[in-house]
Amino acid sequence: MEMKLDINDVEIFRKNKQLEAVINTLESDRKRIAQDLHDDIGSKLNVISLNCHLLKTPNLSSKDIDEITKNIIEYTSKALTSSKNITHRLLPPVLERFGLNAGIQELCTELNDTKSVEGRYENKVKFEFKENDKHIHVFRILQELLANSLKHGKATEVSISIDEIEGKKTCRYSDNGIGFDRREMENSKGLGMKNIESRITVLDGTLIVESSLNAGISVIFNF
Repeated sequence: MEMKLDINDVEIFRKNKQLEAVINTLESDRKRIAQDLHDDIGSKLNVISLNCHLLKTPNLSSKDIDEITKNIIEYTSKALTSSKNITHRLLPPVLERFGLNAGIQELCTELNDTKSVEGRYENKVKFEFKENDKHIHVFRILQELLANSLKHGKATEVSISIDEIEGKKTCRYSDNGIGFDRREMENSKGLGMKNIESRITVLDGTLIVESSLNAGISVIFNF
C-alpha cells in the first residue's frame, strides 16, 4: 500500500513538472512575441503614424507630400514583411504542412544560404504527422540552439542528427563554436536554456549538454 502511494506521488510530481514546463514555455513564447511586436512592428507603425500626421501640415509642397507618402508606403511594406516573419517563426508553414523532417531541412537550408555557416542534417527515423504538436517543441529547441550557436558561439559549422535509440527518438546537436564553461551555465542559465529545458520536460525527455571553452557544444536530447 505504501509503495503504491509512493508511485502515485511520483506520477503526480511528474505531471506537475510537465504542467509547470508547459506554462513556462507558453510564458516564454508570449514574452518573445510581445518583444517582437513592440520592437519591430510597433516601431514601424509609429513611423507610419507620424508621417500620416505630417500630411496634415498646412501648405506642404508637392515634393514634401511625395516624400511623406513614400515613407508611409515603405514602412507599411516593412511592417507587413515583419508580420509575415513573426508568423513564420510562430508556426513555419513547411512544418505545419510537411512535418518535422521538412522543417529541420528548411532550417539548415536557411543556415547554408547565409554562406557564413554550414549546416548538416541527417535523419534515420520516420516522423508521424499526427505527433506534429509534439514535434513543434523539437523544432523550437533546435531554433534556440541554432540562435545560440550563431549569436553566442560564433560557430561556422552546425550538425544535427536524429536516430532511434532504445525505442526513443534521439537528437544530437553540435557546433564548432567557442563553447562555454559548464559551471558558468549552471550558475546563470539564460532564458534560452530554460526554455529548452521546459520543452524537454513537456516532451518527457532527457537533456545532456556538454561543452568547454573553445571546444564547441554538444547537446543530446530524446523525445
